[in-house]
Amino acid sequence: MARKNRVWFPGAKYHITSRGIRKMPLFYDDEDRKEYLRLLEETKCRTPFYLHAYCLMTNHIHLQIETLNHPTSIIFRYLNVKYAKYFNKKYDFTGHAFDKRYGAELIDSLDYELEVNRYIHLNPLRAKMVSDLGDYPWSSYGVYISPESESIVTTDRILTFFPEPKIESYVKFLFE
Repeated sequence: MARKNRVWFPGAKYHITSRGIRKMPLFYDDEDRKEYLRLLEETKCRTPFYLHAYCLMTNHIHLQIETLNHPTSIIFRYLNVKYAKYFNKKYDFTGHAFDKRYGAELIDSLDYELEVNRYIHLNPLRAKMVSDLGDYPWSSYGVYISPESESIVTTDRILTFFPEPKIESYVKFLFE
């Protein structure tokens, strides 16, 4: 039976998730995480989209994206195939690296958009991987609290919804 087509239109926003096959790690070391982020940036250049947030956990990823001219199917086919090839070659594995089709939940309201952003950034804290979000280098949280840092993440849209001082208001929102 054919899969149901995902809803897509230019400007569509999504919470993207993808898990390692059999819940196995997608990232065994920092080199793997750096390569995923490099490929994410390469994908973003090839099929432009806005990346509003990300978090790389051990066995899964969370991305908050806004599409421009390409549906998620094209974006994530490229990214996931490239990362799977890297991963399989490095670890001498074969077959799938990702468990089933990536998740792409359409963000259909401002409240949900902000909630997805919060959820993604709090993930390492809720998983008890760190006691301070600033200690987790594999999410876009650091970009939000240090906006002068160069990044593939676009913070402008999310931060526009917070009063001055924006960063302090955003951090307060995360922990409400």
